[in-house]
Amino acid sequence: MSLAKMTASAVAIAAVSATAVAAQERSTIRIVGSSTVFPFATAAAEQFGNSTDFDTPVVESTGSGGGLKLFCAGVGVEHPDVTNASRRVKMSEVETCAENGVEFTEVVAGYDGIVMANAESGPAYELSKAQVWEALAAEGPMPTMWSDIDPALPAEEIEVLGPPPTSGTRDAFEELMMAAGCEDAGGEDCEGAGMEIREDGPYVEAGENDNLIVSKLEANDRALGIFGFSFLDQNQDSLQGTVIEGVEPTFENIASEAYPVSRSMYFYIKHAHVDVIPGVLDYAREFVSAQGPDGYLVELGMIPVSEDMQQANLDAIENLPALTTDTY
Repeated sequence: MSLAKMTASAVAIAAVSATAVAAQERSTIRIVGSSTVFPFATAAAEQFGNSTDFDTPVVESTGSGGGLKLFCAGVGVEHPDVTNASRRVKMSEVETCAENGVEFTEVVAGYDGIVMANAESGPAYELSKAQVWEALAAEGPMPTMWSDIDPALPAEEIEVLGPPPTSGTRDAFEELMMAAGCEDAGGEDCEGAGMEIREDGPYVEAGENDNLIVSKLEANDRALGIFGFSFLDQNQDSLQGTVIEGVEPTFENIASEAYPVSRSMYFYIKHAHVDVIPGVLDYAREFVSAQGPDGYLVELGMIPVSEDMQQANLDAIENLPALTTDTY
């Protein structure tokens, strides 16, 4: 081996050793990501902290895109150990992780529905995907009133509070609601510009905090909000869900796949942190143990996974298969 290669190897080994030492200086698991997954991850973290000798993990709501950006930035104490996402990691994010030396495993966190809802005191809405697209599409007719779309709809100004582009809920809403609505309405380029959301006022970006959207809806019962089903489930005394394609957003309808706007949620485990941050896999097992039909996460509005999926998740935690550009 040449002197140059020997020097480069020594530097690489020193860098890895420094990273491991730095990671050992942090005893608390750090979790970032989706605001939708946040309440589930928080409940699992609290139960984990209360029932083990490990520290209670710190869970931050950064949005799915923001969490994956932090997660994929590198290895070491300054980077998170786990990230949550309310949509699957994108190929571009897998590539960023690989470029920064981050190997990781994917776990299905559970299932969820994306709902539209408004305050109980406001008008009840029954909408089709095509009507939602017409109301919100940048490439659509750009109406100002719901009754402009259909006289049978409320004669109210269109005001929809929703997540920003960094949110997995926004990604999933555009794919499951806007793209599908575009096709139903006969729009063009429905997988591209056709599913983009208008920026002239009727759609209001309300940040990554879904609880903030809920409080704003309570203050303005004419506005609709977009968020995960669990937030509707936890606020049934003050909010009413919008019927989409004739189906109410209920636990039973989402679990049976009758509700048309449903998605999977995920969390991702960083391999390099498993052996140096205490309890990473133990926390993951706690989360998975609580995601089945009899688990406590169901009480928070999570749509449970099947026994087969729960076992597949446990197998993933034990074996840590790497999600790469080849296995994506």
